[in-house]
Amino acid sequence: MTERDEPTTPTSDSPAEVVPEEVSYDEHLFPARPARLRPRARLRDRLWQRKPKQPGSPTGDNPDYVSWLVSESMLADAETYARHFSGQGSMWQNPYAAPDPRAAIAKAAVWFTAYPISMITKPGGTFLGTLGDPDLWAAFQRIGIDAIHTGPVKRAGGISGWDLTPSVDGHFDRISTQFDEVFGTEDEFRTLCEVATAHGGTVIDDIVPGHTGKGADFRLAEMKVGDYPGIYHMVEIPRDKWELLPAVPRGADSVNLDEEHERVLSEEGFIVGRMQRVIFFEPGVKETNWSATAPVLGPDGVEHRWVYLHYFKEGQPSLNWIDPTFAGMRLVIGDALHSLGDLGSGALRLDANGFLGVEKSATGGPAWSEGHPLSEAANQLIASMVRKVGGFTFQELNLTIDDIRSTSARGADLSYDFVNRPAYHHALATADTEFLRLTMRAARDLGVDTVSLVHALQNHDEMTYELVHFATLHAGERFSFRGEEILGGDLALLIRAELTAALAGEAAPYNAVFTTNGIASTLVSVIAASLGISDITTITDEQVAAITRAHLLLVMFNAWQPGVFALSGWDLVGALPLDRKQVAALIKDGDTRWIHRGAYDLLGYQPAATESAAKMPKARALYGSLADQLADPASFVSGLRDILAIRAKYGIATAEQLDIPDVSHKSMHVMVHRIADGEQITVLNFSGETIAGSVRSPALTPGSRVVDAVTGVPAGEVDDLHSLYVALQPHEGRALLVVPPPR
Repeated sequence: MTERDEPTTPTSDSPAEVVPEEVSYDEHLFPARPARLRPRARLRDRLWQRKPKQPGSPTGDNPDYVSWLVSESMLADAETYARHFSGQGSMWQNPYAAPDPRAAIAKAAVWFTAYPISMITKPGGTFLGTLGDPDLWAAFQRIGIDAIHTGPVKRAGGISGWDLTPSVDGHFDRISTQFDEVFGTEDEFRTLCEVATAHGGTVIDDIVPGHTGKGADFRLAEMKVGDYPGIYHMVEIPRDKWELLPAVPRGADSVNLDEEHERVLSEEGFIVGRMQRVIFFEPGVKETNWSATAPVLGPDGVEHRWVYLHYFKEGQPSLNWIDPTFAGMRLVIGDALHSLGDLGSGALRLDANGFLGVEKSATGGPAWSEGHPLSEAANQLIASMVRKVGGFTFQELNLTIDDIRSTSARGADLSYDFVNRPAYHHALATADTEFLRLTMRAARDLGVDTVSLVHALQNHDEMTYELVHFATLHAGERFSFRGEEILGGDLALLIRAELTAALAGEAAPYNAVFTTNGIASTLVSVIAASLGISDITTITDEQVAAITRAHLLLVMFNAWQPGVFALSGWDLVGALPLDRKQVAALIKDGDTRWIHRGAYDLLGYQPAATESAAKMPKARALYGSLADQLADPASFVSGLRDILAIRAKYGIATAEQLDIPDVSHKSMHVMVHRIADGEQITVLNFSGETIAGSVRSPALTPGSRVVDAVTGVPAGEVDDLHSLYVALQPHEGRALLVVPPPR
């Protein structure tokens, strides 16, 4: 199969044309930016009509079908986009070797993390068109939000014959560089970027270096076409060994291996075998990280069967970063260049980027699949390329603190704060901050600077409590906790048990455990459970006020420390989980996360709507629209705006964290930072009771005056013991400024 020079429009009679257009971009950085490609015909519309593009069957012996798959493949697109950047001086104008979190924060310090299928749009509008609404950006600007992470908006799922198949993981199973028409168009994305720039903002897009869906690239790989098998970690099984493979059920294209088939294929030398863990483990559904394909006819006239790796779901085949063709690398790099250099985004999230290397164990143990040096090398390549074209990256890496430190050394500029996220939930649920102090100190001691982290409220995933750092690499290490020594593995079990008891089950039946990963919940429902509310259908105005106070406390924790602060639409409107019956079809396979992905309406676009355009049921919202909240000084959004104003005024986002001191009350949490004009102290009360105590830290200079950053009222003086006395109301937080004594 020959490489094509340009992406082709999949029609029966004509190739695609490259149509020069006037585009808005930085001529200095991208003087040789490619002409915009003419948008393709709507693939989804064609496919769902079940009308073949070409005569003949959708099989490997039909050249028209194979050619069509190539025209739809990400690898072919990526190679086209990448060629336009080669040999250009613009590729050498930016430093790229070292991550620079402060430079990234200077561009985008407060992020709105969208979830496409959950946003209620303008009447008749699309998700991307709504995100590009100047009224929405004006509201964001008033609040202090300066970036949008769109979430996955490009085509995802798979291709079966001539037809599209739906996403199996919320559009994180990408199959195309083209936008999914359900969410909008390429032109709408470009407009979004322009509107964001006009409001001093940035748009953050996604790439997935770890896997794709079962789209054109995977179907071509199954057929053994060109370099396509090199994209994936897949191994062809010779026909005389097919008896080693399980039968594929009727109507399916693959089947998950059980442990016995995995063992046999490993012993036969085909696969590396058992992994360190099985993500999304479910008996009878996903018992290993390997699946076997059904026989697939290739252009060579031979039927092929493969065993392929998928760290996540069966429909998410894993990319191979060290295949001799480097096809997976070419796909990812080209995809990144397209988003940054042509579409106009300013940054990229790297999804599933901690699982880019796998190696057979030399001792008979599980294969080395987490914290592998290849992941570090691949991440360095991706992040360096993004920095070369003037962007930045962040990673969602739910691994150990050691792994976050290693991958951050030369890789992504920022890392999602998986370390402290479950810990601050635990602090709220138990009114005890000891575990939170332990995790923050562990990160600091192991070399992860808090300024390099994305501190977030709710996102699209569960409230994770895997506590990978303690449960895996440091399982046998001793930690001091509650006056005793405890092994890391036992500590992880204890924290999980306490979180589950407080936030799910009888205490909070509206939340749900999600496999072994965590608890499906909105942040508002986590707060409700922490406040002892067992029935969210009868929440009173008084309880809403209490929830709002605790929610703002969590804003203060995440925003009044160095690093990025991120929040979601569910946070902004105060969303509650959906009733399980509303998403019964989506959670039937055990993926309970759908209960916390209800639809929300930020600006009251469609007050009477009961669902989003993607048919997600509308969640009950406690807070109301952004416009209503901005008009109410007692609202969550007004409180959020004031907290972010303090963060911006004193440069807390790019400050240096000096200390996480011990506290004199178990519910108190203290963070000490160095800012331009001295020190700043964040003091928080994670309980529903009034508390008081001393804040003591060697980072505080005796004789310094202390002033409340919000009110400007004097709050005391640092004594000779490097301490000051602080009193806090229930779920209150204070930002204090420490003014050194005159020299």
